Amino acid sequence: MPGIKVKGMSCGHCAAAVTKALQSLPGVTEVQVDLAGGRVTYQSAASILPEDLAQVIKAAGYEVVD
Repeated sequence: MPGIKVKGMSCGHCAAAVTKALQSLPGVTEVQVDLAGGRVTYQSAASILPEDLAQVIKAAGYEVVD
């Protein structure tokens, strides 16, 4: 599964917010959040642009780290 680093997550609420944000993108079928590692993996039936990922994560109050 593709993954991204996300800055600012520290609790279950954070994980839920990021999960909900990514699931709002068309085609996303599964999201897994690793709070300790600050990594989010996702599965999608369609390709998703990195800009779109960053936009929904930023709107949820977090930051994608390169």
